[in-house]
Amino acid sequence: MPNSDPIQHVVVLMLENRSFDHMLGTLADELHFDGVPSAAAPHVNVDDDGTSYRQTGGASRSIRYDPHHELRHVKTQMASGNSGFVQDFSRSYPDSLPANRAEVMKFHNDLPALHTLARNFVVCDHWFASVPGPTWTNRFFVHSGTSLGRVEMPNGILDANLHWYDQITLYDRLNEKEKNWFIYYGDIPQSLMLVNQLEPHNACRYKKMIHFYRDAAGPAKDFPDYCFIEPSYYQPGANDDHPTHDVAEGDRLIASVYNAVRANEDLWASTLLIVLFDEHGGFYDHVTPPAAVPPDHHVEEYSFDQLGLRVPAILVSPYVKKAGVVPTIFDHTSILRYLTDKWSLGLLGLRTKEAATFAPAIGTAKRADTPVTLPLSGPNPLPIAPLVQRPSLSAHQSALFAMTQLLESMTSVEASALLGRTKRMITGFDGAVDVAMERVADFLGAQQA
Repeated sequence: MPNSDPIQHVVVLMLENRSFDHMLGTLADELHFDGVPSAAAPHVNVDDDGTSYRQTGGASRSIRYDPHHELRHVKTQMASGNSGFVQDFSRSYPDSLPANRAEVMKFHNDLPALHTLARNFVVCDHWFASVPGPTWTNRFFVHSGTSLGRVEMPNGILDANLHWYDQITLYDRLNEKEKNWFIYYGDIPQSLMLVNQLEPHNACRYKKMIHFYRDAAGPAKDFPDYCFIEPSYYQPGANDDHPTHDVAEGDRLIASVYNAVRANEDLWASTLLIVLFDEHGGFYDHVTPPAAVPPDHHVEEYSFDQLGLRVPAILVSPYVKKAGVVPTIFDHTSILRYLTDKWSLGLLGLRTKEAATFAPAIGTAKRADTPVTLPLSGPNPLPIAPLVQRPSLSAHQSALFAMTQLLESMTSVEASALLGRTKRMITGFDGAVDVAMERVADFLGAQQA
């Protein structure tokens, strides 16, 4: 990394379960990248009953059915040149209506914050998820460059199927170089599933999101060298962009994070913000993922020799081009590669070692034409699906809940408090969420005391 690199702070905001075409494809003509060009014939998926579903705009802000994105489902979706998305969805939800099935082929026409960033900074239009699988395995890759051979999500509360993820992480490497870092979170930070993060010297670096905004308003010299933002995964207040949640809430989170950094001129002049998504969430993308380098010898559940579907990824800084496009093939380990080169960190797996870096996209001349603020809401609200069923735990939420049970077992909790939690859990979704958040607060509070 050249000494002229002006970036002193790297902020990563990782949202959930959206493909590149689904979120950014509509800007293809305007920004000249590989999206959904208006002049081309729309891509089509054909259902088992022969019904054709074309790629089209008008995606809903939230949807009733959560498209599957586990490895076996992604393989079906990618079959024959990404032609199996609708088939996989309809087989998963045989009671779904044609309108429900059409949603997996749709894209958003107007996402005020995300699209403003795309128009003003650099879009990486070939950034792929690290694995053609679900949330947890891809999030482990952004933190450590491996998931130790695992791709299956934990099964939930009664059959947690939790694994011991004791690999060396980015945060261990940052500690070795005495780099300051924090993980800011909304409700339950998934990264606590990494064993080393449970150690007191790492657990003390977890802060609620309100602290991000306070830290961003303070002296730039006190802001962390690296920080990772985990959104809120649970209702009420979910802003992770999970398909059954309101996409407008995720867009507002993007705007809020940008506005906080941009409002502090010293911080803005030394920061790279990376906005991206962990995996495609079962939504259609037309680009077939390329081959990949396995990160290590762990192949317990997958060979790790192919990337997942494309996801939105935008590099935001006053040192990148306006409306720029980088067509290089990246995955989540490209962040690790950039940081490894920048701060001479130790090895984080073979995938990271071979990953492309986006360092060439970062210049040295500071632009003066970047937006002062991003809109917190759009002028034309997108259609929102009506609430047709009571909230229920998604696979990701169930897995997080199981993780909090493990945290509770590592925390001293009085028997009366445990009994009270058990009673509240059986009241339903809201009670279970409250208990899970209390478990995290108790564990982190004990470690940080």
